[in-house]
Amino acid sequence: MTIQDRPANDIDDHGSAGPSLVVVAHGSRDPRTRATIATLLDRVRELRPGVDVRLGHLGIDEPLLSGTLAGLGTGRAVLVPLLLSRGTHIKRDLPTAAASAPRLHTRIAAPLGPHPLLVEVLHARLAEAGWRMDATSESRGSADAPGATDAPAPAAAAGAGIGTGTGTGPAARTRRGGAAVVLAAAGSLDPESAADTRRTAALLSERLGGVPVVPAYASAASPTVPEAVRALAARGHHRTAVASYFTAPGHFATRSAAAAPWIAAAPLGAHPAMARLLLHRYDQARDAPYDQARDTSYDTAHRHLASAWPEPVRA
Repeated sequence: MTIQDRPANDIDDHGSAGPSLVVVAHGSRDPRTRATIATLLDRVRELRPGVDVRLGHLGIDEPLLSGTLAGLGTGRAVLVPLLLSRGTHIKRDLPTAAASAPRLHTRIAAPLGPHPLLVEVLHARLAEAGWRMDATSESRGSADAPGATDAPAPAAAAGAGIGTGTGTGPAARTRRGGAAVVLAAAGSLDPESAADTRRTAALLSERLGGVPVVPAYASAASPTVPEAVRALAARGHHRTAVASYFTAPGHFATRSAAAAPWIAAAPLGAHPAMARLLLHRYDQARDAPYDQARDTSYDTAHRHLASAWPEPVRA
């Protein structure tokens, strides 16, 4: 069954209503973030009117996730993180929150990224900002391999810089000059988060026909967005766009956009594909096979197999 094929009434195989979908957001003081998430959740409800869709924040904003889970009582819920990669929130904070509601049947979905739907949203936001496919013609030559990217190899990216591991052969030479993209992400100390962002950068590069896409970060990791822009300019890329790999407007997205020497795309926001992806992760977690370990760990969720519906604690 495809993402679009799920019945709107969300009745499970036993004829009962499906679990609640709890979208877990980071939380922000920026009112634009709250408005964007509200619009996104409305789109999710429109696509699946039979699902009880709720919101819980990890901090800063109300409702907090703990309060949302407490309000569900002894029902069932799938926690779908509005987060783009692996990291502390996915691995520690969500399982801790689920454990704090022992009377609630919970499963934890995988993070949104990497996923082709995110790449489609990134591509659409770049197009809205003024990106044209003819901008890529200067960036590629006939020797370019499909999906080539100037993003660093994993070992180099884990350090502090873009590195120079892009090769010196014909394909590498043809990529020096023309348009390029910096994929601006929040950043994390978790190396798996960086790996997920690099994977998205590679997918976006492929979607753009081989244009160099370099991941950069607003905090915690390197390179920063200005550092990535300067490094690309040093390699001859003077038309560099910034793709905003953030779920909603906010401080990081604004600061990253300000570093763009050419165009800056809007954040992912409430694009229809984001609503589809939230429901896709919900469906994956809801329909996962029984896990004999009865474990709510992140590792299970990231394999796209969430924990089994555990027996609730009886009062």
